[in-house]
Amino acid sequence: MHRFASAGTQKSAHHPRILERLTDNGSMLGHIGSFLAYAATRGARHRADQQAQQEFATTALDLSPGLTLTWLGAAGFALHYQNTTILVDPYVTRMSLRAMLGRRPVVSDPTAVAAWTTAADAILVGHTHFDHALDVPAIAKRYGCPVYGSASLRHLMQLHGQAERAVEVVAHQPYEVGPFRFSFVPSLHSKLYLGLATPSQGELTCEHLDHLTPMAYNCGQVWGIRIEVAGQTFYHQGSADLLDDEISGGPVDYFLCGIAGRRFTRNYAARILRKLQPRVVVPTHYDNFFHALNQPLNFSLNVNLAGFPDEVRAVSSDFALCTLPLGQPLRRA
Repeated sequence: MHRFASAGTQKSAHHPRILERLTDNGSMLGHIGSFLAYAATRGARHRADQQAQQEFATTALDLSPGLTLTWLGAAGFALHYQNTTILVDPYVTRMSLRAMLGRRPVVSDPTAVAAWTTAADAILVGHTHFDHALDVPAIAKRYGCPVYGSASLRHLMQLHGQAERAVEVVAHQPYEVGPFRFSFVPSLHSKLYLGLATPSQGELTCEHLDHLTPMAYNCGQVWGIRIEVAGQTFYHQGSADLLDDEISGGPVDYFLCGIAGRRFTRNYAARILRKLQPRVVVPTHYDNFFHALNQPLNFSLNVNLAGFPDEVRAVSSDFALCTLPLGQPLRRA
């Protein structure tokens, strides 16, 4: 893990961003400028993101004995402790961009599910966009486990003939599965359409699986998820926005921080880090989820992983930051 020595030191790699500086004001013009700057320097951006990912990489965490954490790509994680496994936002099918744009139904890939998941006693879902929820019914069926989330998630499970496995959660109410205790915190999704709107907004209302195209996976209610196990606390935020007044409960040990789309949310890193006061920040949802998990890691469009350490450092140099390898269970050093 990388702990900042002091504010303003150990700066991460920076990419060329003259155009972005001229237009980076949070407006639609600023967002267009940011994209143009990215398009003009895409190769350099990729190299800077890759350097940052490697610089902050870790193969061990200060976890409680017997506890493991595995990054499954995108916003997906597996936590395992005392023979109990909790999955959060598992998405391993990885449809191609062409498949998404084709507007045809895409089904979960059983080979990918078998390769990237080994157990599940419960699945927690932050929202129902396809890159968070497409694989959830198949994984729940494979392992016979309940799923926790929104009314849209319950509807998705009903479409797959598994309504009985769905738990429509109540905000801030604690739930328990084995040694895990968790609650769902009302949140928001970043407005990826130039800061103006969230893609596929509203509830998931599709009435037949034949019509369940990728864009039919409407967002539904968005949740942050607070998880407590083995004396440690994790907070999962799969989309880069928040409702400040909803976050409570004190500092957390590990913040699993979705960073894609954060530039569309005003002061996202500063606001949520000050609320959570995490001991360790783990950036996530920065990989290109149109690439298969068995391919070399690529980066999401204009995600700017390289700039994220500076955003964390600007709030506090006391926060440690680390990136995780794909699919590798990490445990106490």
